[in-house]
Amino acid sequence: MQYIDHNGIAAFRSRQQVMRFDSALRKAGIHSEIVSTPRDVSVGCGLSVAFDLRDTAAVLDAYRRSRPGNLIGFYEVVRAPGQRAQVVPINLR
Repeated sequence: MQYIDHNGIAAFRSRQQVMRFDSALRKAGIHSEIVSTPRDVSVGCGLSVAFDLRDTAAVLDAYRRSRPGNLIGFYEVVRAPGQRAQVVPINLR
């Protein structure tokens, strides 16, 4: 059985905003981590905030409350061993 990594990311144009949003998520009790932004999201500062997709509603709520700015977007990322990550925008509606 192959391990497939499947999570969400929030990509920003500024490292400062990445740090700020990661902090806001942690304060809200949402597990997050700072990761390298996948190549398919080619704009930005190179870092993103990763989160469990099951927490998407809480993450969006934390974003709306904190409004860190410089957001590029929210994405679903699927990584399978030996394959390039697949990145799909998360519909915010």
